[in-house]
Amino acid sequence: MALLEVLTFPNPFLKTRCRPVEQFNESLLQLAQDMADTMYDAPGIGLAATQVGSDLRFFIMDIQYDKEEPESKKKPLFFANPQIIETKGEIMMEEGCLSIPEFKAEVKRSDWVKVQYQDAKGNPQVLEASGLTAVCIQHELDHLNGVLFIDYLSPLRRKMIQTRLKKLARG
Repeated sequence: MALLEVLTFPNPFLKTRCRPVEQFNESLLQLAQDMADTMYDAPGIGLAATQVGSDLRFFIMDIQYDKEEPESKKKPLFFANPQIIETKGEIMMEEGCLSIPEFKAEVKRSDWVKVQYQDAKGNPQVLEASGLTAVCIQHELDHLNGVLFIDYLSPLRRKMIQTRLKKLARG
């Protein structure tokens, strides 16, 4: 079990647009496992490669696991080269982020998404998701495009959060 450092705002790498995953090999699987260990330890429900300093276009997520419930099972999902191909509806949901600790905000997202992606072996997959699963997919996919959830907030609210985060980063 290797825990990775999660980059936090205002680290400029978080604004990186990721490059496609082309090689589905042991090093990719090891990075995904280390990311899963890091996500569960945090705890979080999703983690994108950019958040741990990799520019590969993939993320992992697990909205089912509950650290407080010993019987819950860890079942991380792996999404490489994800692309949302259809959306429906809208939902407002409070979001947080391991890269923006201590802050949460209501963000408007699509309530339902259809996403095509590749699994950990490179096989093409399609998933239809709604609610929290859809929101998590959109949030993590944003990371792969260099977008943070605070980018959806009003300029005033975003500036207030950015100022506070910069102060926290300075210690």
